[in-house]
Amino acid sequence: MNQASFVQKFTITLTLIAGIAFGYWLFYDPVSKFNEFNPGNDNRPAEMQAAIGVVNIGAFFISLAAEPATPSSSWPRFRGSESDNISKQRVKLADSWGERGPRRLWAVDLGEGHSGPVVANGLVYVLDYDEVNRRDILRCFTLNAGAELWQRGYDIYIKRNHGMSRTVPAVQDSFVVSMGPRCQVMCAQAHTGAFIWGIDIEREFSSEVPLWYTGQCPLIDGDQVVLATGGDFLMVGIDLASGQVVWKTPNPLGWKMSHSSVMPMTLFGKRMYVYAAIGGILAVSAEAEDQGRLLFQSSEWSPTVVAPSPVALGQGKIFFTAGYGAGSALFQVNRNDADYTTTLLQTYKPDAGLCSEQQTPLFFQGHLFSILPKDAGARRNQFVCAASEHPENILWTSDKEFRFGLGPYLIADGKFFILSDEGVLTMAEATAKGFRILDRAQVLSGHDAWGPMAIVDGRLLCRDS
Repeated sequence: MNQASFVQKFTITLTLIAGIAFGYWLFYDPVSKFNEFNPGNDNRPAEMQAAIGVVNIGAFFISLAAEPATPSSSWPRFRGSESDNISKQRVKLADSWGERGPRRLWAVDLGEGHSGPVVANGLVYVLDYDEVNRRDILRCFTLNAGAELWQRGYDIYIKRNHGMSRTVPAVQDSFVVSMGPRCQVMCAQAHTGAFIWGIDIEREFSSEVPLWYTGQCPLIDGDQVVLATGGDFLMVGIDLASGQVVWKTPNPLGWKMSHSSVMPMTLFGKRMYVYAAIGGILAVSAEAEDQGRLLFQSSEWSPTVVAPSPVALGQGKIFFTAGYGAGSALFQVNRNDADYTTTLLQTYKPDAGLCSEQQTPLFFQGHLFSILPKDAGARRNQFVCAASEHPENILWTSDKEFRFGLGPYLIADGKFFILSDEGVLTMAEATAKGFRILDRAQVLSGHDAWGPMAIVDGRLLCRDS
């Protein structure tokens, strides 16, 4: 056989083999032997199967002490009474702490998570997760001594996911409301812990639990609790006393729940609830005559992960920000009679303007203050100041010597209190003129101290993971 004939036969044989292989690949069904998934038929542990079924919200209760609470001022919800993370109390705080740092009054152990506390009528409330008993629990302590009075909760299986519980409850008069990692909302009597009602948002409204569990903190407004559900509705209002849904905002675009929280705002004399969903930004009327009506909705800025909440800047401007490369956006809301529209003024990349990955920026004296995200270049994780009308203009930073990670911050007595990942508390002058540190102290020994703080009557409540 000559070489040309050999090459020809080899080519024909190779072509036939390739043809057979292609045909096999084309008609082969790689999942023909797979069983169709059915709930409860995936061999998951029994406790995990129970977790996707009906959760008996509020079924667990234990009374632990009967110590009287000493009346106090309040920090009743996420970011305080006015949702701005600025204490309005006229309480003189120390300008320095000395070598030993601020005096620790009491401490308690918490399960893994980043949920922050609220305070009302001398009582502290925090949502926790009991890993041993696999249970969400709302815990109540006295502010003056840290004595635990009661726990109210329900059994549910939660896997570690960069922490478990991470939401801040809301308290008003006789009611305290929590929202668990898998969207179970529970309302209890604020003083006694008596169960009032519970709603499973995921089951009731076809909602989707966010990527790192629920980060949304419930908003109590008047006699209702307001929640952004995603799923069947964008937002709902629930009567505090009965648990009945009072109003619902339709969700025809199918936007999903984010890790952000609903923020109450008043724009052009109109009270509204503003939210950054997975899908875009929106506002819903908070006024009695048209409560729940969608006022505006825009998908011009739509990150896939949003944790910080919207910030009102005055004159109809709202600032939005998110991590993981999303940066931030400045919107102008416009009003024409009863109609509202939005204009996207500017977007900013993480290394080109004021942004935040987890905490909601402060708006104070016409300026924005925030910890920059980890993808902000040389200024990453630094505390910075920018003019609110030009968030791209960073006026000052804490410098590379002082980086804070994803820690929380607030303002009280004209001072910034900034907590780093490692539990170091920094006190600095609250001013746009520059970053001037007054004192620093190690107040927590753990790591990932990301939970929002609260401050009442000169007492700062903070936590680590």
